[in-house]
Amino acid sequence: MEAYGLTHLVPLALLAAGIVVVVRLGRRQRAYGRPSRFSRGFALAIPLTTIPLQAHEWVTDFDLFIDLPLQLCDLAWVAAAVALWTHRPYPTALACFWGLTLTTQGVFTPDVKDFPDVSYLTYWGLHLMVVLAAVYLVFGLGLLPHWRDYGWTVATTAAWAVAAYALNLVLDANYGYLRYKPPTASMLDLLGPWPFYIVSEIVIVAGVWALITLGLRTWARHEGSTSTPVRS
Repeated sequence: MEAYGLTHLVPLALLAAGIVVVVRLGRRQRAYGRPSRFSRGFALAIPLTTIPLQAHEWVTDFDLFIDLPLQLCDLAWVAAAVALWTHRPYPTALACFWGLTLTTQGVFTPDVKDFPDVSYLTYWGLHLMVVLAAVYLVFGLGLLPHWRDYGWTVATTAAWAVAAYALNLVLDANYGYLRYKPPTASMLDLLGPWPFYIVSEIVIVAGVWALITLGLRTWARHEGSTSTPVRS
């Protein structure tokens, strides 16, 4: 699809409108102390939308090298659904960091077939719901990650990268763009050739997540927020 053409601007507009809605809803629901009906309804909507669309793609146009659920965004929607249902710190942190940074890269630099291909609907349905879930949890409900959650997210992402790279070698695939860059323009183009763009990406992502954590913890102290995830 053409970046910033009509079929790109429409989902961006939906995302902007959705952000306003979920932030307002989340702020109204902060006093509930437990997942609201909306939160759990949203949690159910993610797999109920994503799984049928992905299944349709697998049945009609399965490609071993791109269609296995091995991308980080595939894990992100699972984390987002669990976080919305439980409000637990670990899945909430994964949804926050993956959704607000890595998934948004796919939103602004999409690599997908154009409408009306089913992959277009799958791609945008997944990406928009993950980002909106992260915004709702963090900026709506105020479920802010702690430094321990940051550490677990970095460790989980590193484990995924090792496993995905090994599977890429076995399958001769490129999940996560860990072997080479995508064919369309992306922010990876600014980070040099392989493997330097991988190393640069790791450093940048870990640094950005650290800054996000610092900013959110500072905001929590200034706001005197008590809306932090329940720790078991």
